[in-house]
Amino acid sequence: MVSDAKKRANAKYDRKNMVQRIIKFSPNEADILAHLDAQPNKAGYIKQLIRDDMNKNREEIRD
Repeated sequence: MVSDAKKRANAKYDRKNMVQRIIKFSPNEADILAHLDAQPNKAGYIKQLIRDDMNKNREEIRD
């Protein structure tokens, strides 16, 4: 069980240091949503996809 003070401290930290983005999926993108939902760590999965894309783009610029 987490104390109220710890919850307040976590919320304060999140307000100061974290950024949140929201993504919407249309019914036509149900396959994408299903794939995302199958991932055990959704945030980690999305972050890794972005990192991979960033690295790919860096390599294309070098060529």
